[in-house]
Amino acid sequence: MKYMTALITVEDVKKARYFYETLLQQKVVLDFGENLTFQGEFSIHLRSHFEGVIGSRVARGRHNNCELYFEHDDLEEVETLLKKEGIEFLHPITEQPWRQKVMRFYDYDGNLIEVGESMSHTAFRLSQEGLEISEISRITYISEKEVKSAIQKYS
Repeated sequence: MKYMTALITVEDVKKARYFYETLLQQKVVLDFGENLTFQGEFSIHLRSHFEGVIGSRVARGRHNNCELYFEHDDLEEVETLLKKEGIEFLHPITEQPWRQKVMRFYDYDGNLIEVGESMSHTAFRLSQEGLEISEISRITYISEKEVKSAIQKYS
C-alpha cells in the first residue's frame, strides 16, 4: 500500500485555489476541475461533488483535529499577507514548547492550516539568541550534527 495524498473539501474550488496557490504559494500539479492536487501531496475537492461520491453524506464542519502543515521562515511576512486578506486566525505567531514559531489559521472553508518556521531555521534563530549547540539540541530534539548544519546553512 502506498500513501498518496491528504484531501480536504472546499465550497468553492476557484476561491480555495486562490488561497493555496496565491496566498500560500503552492503549485497545482493536477487539475481535474472539481479536484486539484498540489505539490507536496495534498488535494482539495469540491464539497458538493465529494458528498455525491460518498453517498450524499455531509462533509462539513469546522474541526481542529487535523491540519495542513506548511513551512516558511518569514512568518511575519505570511501573517501580514493573511491579515490583509481578512483570514481568521486560531492564533497568531507563537512559540511551541520546542521553540519553533508557528501560526494557525483557517482557509475559506474552515480547514485548519499551520505555517511554521523550519526546524533548521529554529536552530539558527536560537543560536543567534546565544544558545549553545547542546542546549539547542536539547530544546528542539534535533541532533547536534543537524543543529551545526542548520547554523551553517543560514549563516
